[in-house]
Amino acid sequence: MSVPSIPFNRPAIVGKELDYIQDAIDRRQLSGDGYYTEQCQAWINSTVGCQASLLTHSCTAALEMAVILAGVEPGDEVIMPSYTFVSTANAVVLRGGVPVFIDIRDDTLNMDENLVEAAITSRTKAIITVHYAGVGSEMSALRKISDAHGLILIEDAAQALGSTYEGKQLGSLGHLAAVSFHETKNITCGEGGALLINDPAMIERAEIIREKGTNRKRFFRGQVDKYTWVDIGSSFLPGELNAAFLFGQLEKVPEVTARRLADWNHYYETFSAFDTEGLRLPIIPANCEHNGHLFYLLLPTEADRSAFIAHMKANGIMSPFHYVPLHSSPGGQRFARVHGSMALTDSLSERLVRLPLYFTLGQDVERVVDVASDFIENL
Repeated sequence: MSVPSIPFNRPAIVGKELDYIQDAIDRRQLSGDGYYTEQCQAWINSTVGCQASLLTHSCTAALEMAVILAGVEPGDEVIMPSYTFVSTANAVVLRGGVPVFIDIRDDTLNMDENLVEAAITSRTKAIITVHYAGVGSEMSALRKISDAHGLILIEDAAQALGSTYEGKQLGSLGHLAAVSFHETKNITCGEGGALLINDPAMIERAEIIREKGTNRKRFFRGQVDKYTWVDIGSSFLPGELNAAFLFGQLEKVPEVTARRLADWNHYYETFSAFDTEGLRLPIIPANCEHNGHLFYLLLPTEADRSAFIAHMKANGIMSPFHYVPLHSSPGGQRFARVHGSMALTDSLSERLVRLPLYFTLGQDVERVVDVASDFIENL
């Protein structure tokens, strides 16, 4: 008998997604900025507490918009971690800017805020911090640094919808933030994202950039008698069918988060019982609450990680590693530069492995625990 497969991720219908898609069709507007786009943005504004939000077709698009709003021009530098998805850096490179990579913290795997000031030069324009695994970066320190040096602080909150730092929602603490609704995220519409804006002075230009560089939004509000090309921009809007699906998911954020946290906590409690040298679990600082986005193990060595992945796969369970650090990639070496040692980024990225975690995992969590435990107890 073949062993049933447990994927790393499995998207699910969690609410009224299909009803809302039918309603969007019945409303006869399938292009962006319709009824469901407005519903999603209102939900984000209310829940996160940002000044404004704009749905985009991806988190990548939201990051690209954020970098334009930050005023990044050719030769400008943006400080960020190397342990992130390529979109964080690509958004800068597309504007002719230079990503400047610094090392991450040993506990949260977020950018080490203590290394930021030393990396600032006369060309530095912005800081992009990544809330890895939905756990908040040290935003108080980062905001203090950005304000002192006149820099734009951008939160790459792709994984962090619903997480908090010092009681405040991630996405509400930087000048700008980007969240993801990709299939692999807690809340999804397949492909999607949002730009969150916390500086009111940036809202109008953000609307223009999102609408292909036109003042179309002002036209529909009756503020101008026709709309025209006024700035750089692109087509960053999602369609209404995606927005309708997304709104059905957003309505169920509490239930989705609770179920993911239950499985995350089960993993944590089980593997905490192992007294295995070199094994480490996620660390959540006391001033942070996370959203159960991602559970990882740090194994003693890279060879151990490879053996663990093979062991899980042989038992029908997908447990992938995560990012290849950008500073070691061909693109990173071509377009970016490194400031200081990247020892922790290199070491942690080589040993990290992720366990399946999704809304419908159900009793399969026990099988993941059992198969993983078989390997760990023999380390």
